Amino acid sequence: MKLSPQSKVTDAALIDELYRQYARNILRLVRRQINLLEDAEDIMLEVFIAALQSETFTKLNNNEQQAWLYRVAYNKCFDYHRTATRRPVVPLDLVITNLYAEDEYQPHNIAIQQEEYRVLQQHLSSLTDQQREILLCKFGQNMSSPEIAKRLNKSDGAVRMILARTIKLLREIYTRDDEGRKRS
Repeated sequence: MKLSPQSKVTDAALIDELYRQYARNILRLVRRQINLLEDAEDIMLEVFIAALQSETFTKLNNNEQQAWLYRVAYNKCFDYHRTATRRPVVPLDLVITNLYAEDEYQPHNIAIQQEEYRVLQQHLSSLTDQQREILLCKFGQNMSSPEIAKRLNKSDGAVRMILARTIKLLREIYTRDDEGRKRS
């Protein structure tokens, strides 16, 4: 069927006719050059949009219309590959799968971790400066007890004792918090 501007075919009918006549073959042509189905479908739609926007397309006979559509499809595939080399494409499914591959990066786990840090900061603020300093040296700077003792001008035994008591105190605080939450 030759589509001409004189025919009483509406835009919807024109799209329908073009699509029914050529879509399957154009998609097959595009799929030979484009691996991702979604991208191939997008290119196929771009071909039909270009046909609808063309002032000369409706003046062509059936064979010329088909050749025009194939040429546009080929050019769009070429453009796709040219831009893909500049801007690599990653399939959306792969992004979603890998986005939260590690549990620690899932949004709800990040929120829980932030709340735990807030509670820890609150508990640490209840400690003395000396207790916080020893914890920071031990766990923040990975220093040994003798190194901490030398830094604070204390004996190794005193540092170990303060560290043990501080850790015990923090355990008691967390235990009380856990028991309070269980009762609530």
